Amino acid sequence: MKMYGKDYATRELRQRIGNMDQVAGIRTVQLQDGPEHPGRAAVIHTGSGLELTVLLDRCLDISAASFQGRPMAWRSTTGDIAPQFYEPEGLRWLRSYFGGMVTTCGLINVGAPADDSPVSGNGLHGRIGNAPARNVQVRQAWDGDDYLLSVTGSMRETRVFGENLLLTRTVSTKLGAKRFQICDTLANEGFDDTPFQLLYHCNVGWPAVDEGSQVLAPVQTIAPRDADAADGKEAWARCDAPIHGYAEKVYYHDMAPAADGSVTCAVVNNGFDAGEGFGVYLKYYKSELPRFAHWKQMGEQEYVIGLEPCNCCVEGKAVDEKYGLVDAIAPGESRTFRLEFGAVTTPDELAALRKAAAGPGAPTFAKHFSEFVKKPR
Repeated sequence: MKMYGKDYATRELRQRIGNMDQVAGIRTVQLQDGPEHPGRAAVIHTGSGLELTVLLDRCLDISAASFQGRPMAWRSTTGDIAPQFYEPEGLRWLRSYFGGMVTTCGLINVGAPADDSPVSGNGLHGRIGNAPARNVQVRQAWDGDDYLLSVTGSMRETRVFGENLLLTRTVSTKLGAKRFQICDTLANEGFDDTPFQLLYHCNVGWPAVDEGSQVLAPVQTIAPRDADAADGKEAWARCDAPIHGYAEKVYYHDMAPAADGSVTCAVVNNGFDAGEGFGVYLKYYKSELPRFAHWKQMGEQEYVIGLEPCNCCVEGKAVDEKYGLVDAIAPGESRTFRLEFGAVTTPDELAALRKAAAGPGAPTFAKHFSEFVKKPR
């Protein structure tokens, strides 16, 4: 394997190290400061400069990610918040929204709060992102010539007389890697068909996001969510400098998958570090997550591009029901969802990324949101 510019056989590397955490490992910690207390986290470092903070009490979401000191993810003003401070009503989810590389949304509602009974409590983006993990397992072990690093845990969303859904997540990477993976398995452990919505809120921040940065994605069709998004829609892929009072724009994309079914998209800043460039990519599978929302937020402090693969829209459950879009999982059924994230730091990586994210041509714009969502995925 290559470490610090030199190739080492596994034995040669192990001869030079006492404890493997000298170069790569996972440390579990308790967060102590302010409203993050008493949350638990797993901090992963791979030896390449990739570092992740996995919040064990927040759905194993990735609250921070960086590569060689360069932040990959946008962090909100709230910072990390323990689940005890979650406010489910209405839009109050925003009071504990740390941003991060991944915030998971769902499982009963994604997007606008649902006009439901007090029992359901389907506020903005649902409850699963504030669910603490059970059965947490940390793995750090050699597998042949690979030193594997992973954290696994399970989050249950359930209620009496309601759904019983179990989401089991593994966050994994390995020694020397500059990328990591998330593998989720959603199981219906109840005895009724259960409608569900799932969205991965993947939040790329500065310095990948900056004036002149671009979103790269194999987009076939674009639908602006509303009039704010329609205004300036031709510039959907271009980032601006921070703008005071910016009104968020959301675009729905129909993506063209590669031959293996994957979709690769990214945010790239070609001008970073005197032209060296820097970017963050996301890969997922369209058969697992058939829809995609793109959040463009160029405000002051709220300065972020959200790449959001999903099985739904972000208007809330009622709108999905109106258009017949609500997915359901049968009793005893399991679904798997796979994502990969990584840093883009070299011209060769950028060229490969542009090739992977190349679409079939210039995207077309849907005339109306309803026309777009009714189109078969």
